[in-house]
Amino acid sequence: MKIGVVVFSHGSCDRDLKYVLEEIMETEVVELWHKDQELQSVDAIIMSGTFSYGDHLRSKQNIRYSPIFHSIIEYAKNGGYVFGFGSCFQLLCETGLLPGALLENMNDQFIAKSPYFKVVRKHIDTDYALKLPVAHREGRYYIEDDILGDLYRHKQIVLQYSTEDGEMTHEANPNGSLDSIAGVCNRERNVFGLMPHPERAVDDELGNTDGKHLFELIFETIRGES
Repeated sequence: MKIGVVVFSHGSCDRDLKYVLEEIMETEVVELWHKDQELQSVDAIIMSGTFSYGDHLRSKQNIRYSPIFHSIIEYAKNGGYVFGFGSCFQLLCETGLLPGALLENMNDQFIAKSPYFKVVRKHIDTDYALKLPVAHREGRYYIEDDILGDLYRHKQIVLQYSTEDGEMTHEANPNGSLDSIAGVCNRERNVFGLMPHPERAVDDELGNTDGKHLFELIFETIRGES
């Protein structure tokens, strides 16, 4: 399997992501520079948080005009797998590849913590939860009520904030996201946006390896096993 990792100017997570995929998940990685357009025949594309173009303009507002993203949009529309972590979830919403939007956190503050996430798989609503880091100011998921119904009908919600036991409570939702939603996919199930940063919870030295389980689920999805 060959994974493309998008590298933006002033990126904050691409090196961590590359390290985890190569050294821990033992996967071939190709760096995709944001000013290039060639995707180099990758099996999937993964993007993680970046401060490119200045978050003061609204996080990720202008990245969608970078050359690589024209190719990524076409790739996704043709069925290619695309995953965005953290603020790159917002980027996927900005481009219309995913429904909804990421708004400022309810407390109007930057949030950096490790909440729990309930994993919702294709047709199975699981009870177990993963503890994964988040780091965002604009992470509050919002979508119109009529489209929210579509997300449930087509099983497009893939992660929700929860307690350690998988219960969704007000206290477990760190940013006020609608229905505790922390990750969604498109109807075709080839584009996924996830608020946590699993690449920050894979190495034993960090004291948390729950991120490895999420990468395993991603690989199962790419291989058509999930």
